[in-house]
Amino acid sequence: MNAKANIVRASLAAGAGLLFAIALGVGAQQNGLQHANNFTSTEYYGPTNQQQIKSILSGAEALPQPGGLLIIKQLKLEMFSPDGRLEWVVNAPECVYDTFKGVANSPGHLEVRTGDGKIRTDGDGFLWRQSEQKLTISNNVCSVFENGAKIITKP
Repeated sequence: MNAKANIVRASLAAGAGLLFAIALGVGAQQNGLQHANNFTSTEYYGPTNQQQIKSILSGAEALPQPGGLLIIKQLKLEMFSPDGRLEWVVNAPECVYDTFKGVANSPGHLEVRTGDGKIRTDGDGFLWRQSEQKLTISNNVCSVFENGAKIITKP
């Protein structure tokens, strides 16, 4: 595997880590929450950049389930640098997040791209393990780089 592919994998894992860390925050607040439609959760940077948005997590629905599970439909996550530049965009039609185990998964499609659109990775079926900071995309994985290189990974 080349260095560029390793960088993409590390960056995707970091982006997914932020995604599900935010989802954990949403899940932790689910006590008493029965159902949320068209929700948005905004996270800001710390004291030195407290007015700067760090991430925006949104979805069409958030459905708390027994056992600390949270179903998020039409998930979209946008992550920004401290200077306000869009760094990552993550989209998934649906995922299930286990707020106790820190694990998210879905048999559905996942799309991850850089803010400038120069690097894109998508595939079907994913598993995120918070403790390992590991994102696995299981099927039909395709990574595209703007310079024309294309990596297709099949299990």
